[in-house]
Amino acid sequence: MDPKVIDDLARRLAAAVPESVSALGRDLEQNFRSVLQSGLARLDLVTRTDFDVQVGVLKRTREMIEALEKRVQELETELEKKSLKR
Repeated sequence: MDPKVIDDLARRLAAAVPESVSALGRDLEQNFRSVLQSGLARLDLVTRTDFDVQVGVLKRTREMIEALEKRVQELETELEKKSLKR
């Protein structure tokens, strides 16, 4: 995940803290950043690029399966016709 996004989120969280606690300011923001980074690191995430590549692979695989299903159906029909002629 983009570090800028984490920094922005940490800043927003720190800004949402009540005034009485916000005196801790920078410390609080750094703690939020650390918690966010460690939490996100534990998730099994992939990049958008990797995701898009896999979507493309899946699409091509589906197309190949459909083509093979169609070919099998044609061969079965052809075989059935030949066996009826005998």
